[in-house]
Amino acid sequence: MKILQYTLVTLLSFVVIFLALPENVPVKFNVGTTKINFVINPPAINTTFFGKEIRRDFKTKLGLDLQGGSSLTFEADTSKLKSEDIAEALNSVRDIVERRVNMFGVSEPLVQTIKTGNKHRITVDIPGTSNVSDAVSLIGQTAQLSFKEEGTDSANVATNTPLIMRLTQDTGLTGKDVKRATVVFDQQGGRPQVQLRFNDVGAKLFENVTRKNLGKPVGIFLDFYPISAPIVQSVISGGDAVISGDFTLDQAKQLAIAINSGALPVPIRLVEQRTVGPSLGSIEIQKSIWAGVFGLLMVMFFMIMFYGRLGVISSFALIIYGIISFAIFRVIPVVLTLSGIAGFLLSIGMAVDSNILIFERIKEETRKGRDRDVAIRLGFGRAIDAIKDANITTLIVAFILYNPLSWDFLPTFGLIRGFALTLAIGVLTSLFTGITITRQLLRIFYRQKRN
Repeated sequence: MKILQYTLVTLLSFVVIFLALPENVPVKFNVGTTKINFVINPPAINTTFFGKEIRRDFKTKLGLDLQGGSSLTFEADTSKLKSEDIAEALNSVRDIVERRVNMFGVSEPLVQTIKTGNKHRITVDIPGTSNVSDAVSLIGQTAQLSFKEEGTDSANVATNTPLIMRLTQDTGLTGKDVKRATVVFDQQGGRPQVQLRFNDVGAKLFENVTRKNLGKPVGIFLDFYPISAPIVQSVISGGDAVISGDFTLDQAKQLAIAINSGALPVPIRLVEQRTVGPSLGSIEIQKSIWAGVFGLLMVMFFMIMFYGRLGVISSFALIIYGIISFAIFRVIPVVLTLSGIAGFLLSIGMAVDSNILIFERIKEETRKGRDRDVAIRLGFGRAIDAIKDANITTLIVAFILYNPLSWDFLPTFGLIRGFALTLAIGVLTSLFTGITITRQLLRIFYRQKRN
């Protein structure tokens, strides 16, 4: 049993260390006549599982204030909504905007709703993107897809009237009936097109529309803007259709993204755009690293000065705590901002609290004349209640600050949420390292000492 436990711990240690490896660190040295030259990077997953391609890297995700990028603020027009429907509509807008930005290829955007007076706004933080203008146009697009046919009065319309103006009758088929939109290429000319896959209801509607309009045009509109008006050559069943037009590849991709993400329930307009340069981020990263190293060294110095050998064990456990926390940040992944780093640094001090409580209990038991093993066992047992109570209260505060349910009477700002998330992860990790790892280190240390 012990062999299995040691094996699992060893494997877990290797996984955590690999996940916490630094990024883009060149290593060059010579071993005799052999030249060693490689770059250290965290692992990445690029494989296919049951026909599904899985790509995942474990690099550190930096927020807008550290990496640079753009912060966009959109104002929602809620004038036509009832007061009781505004909150639900804004949450829907936020979710749709987040899907659009994710599909656009931006890494870890931060999308949230805020209220300023009587105005409702959507803020979008886009770190590290270079094509912000395309993202802005895609985010604000309402993406209401509709299919129209010639109206009943089209026979009375002048023959020189453009075809697209005669397509005024709604067919009842809309973007809500589309299950999936993908970019494909015309087999003859290789031009990009958007292929639509309708759901069951949409497939039946589309079949009826094509049957009704054989030899006639059916217009495809996006936000009441005509995209194309193909002539129906035959009844189309099966639920597939293709939107063709004079598209570039980027335009076809944006159209597919807009259709997949759905229509915005309320229109939004860009009211503010701020750009954060990466030079500011690099400076703050350096300051944060130095602050973290200095804080960690000061805590370790304090523990060694007051607890001697126990402090050395605690310092080693603290280093393990930092590595595990950093690996968790990459696995989730957590977008690190300045406030998030502050939460992590605060959790370092709180990670030591558990050890201090345990060590003081052990010292009390030792002063009573108890054996070292007995003192360690009793010290952990009597300190565990206080440790749980202290950390549970901190986790409750972190839950309130993070506000995962987006309650209006609690804070919803991204900076506060970043702080709360890293603080909560740090507290949970400190419970594991402070109780489990520190106990095992004490047992190993004093067992070797007796031998």
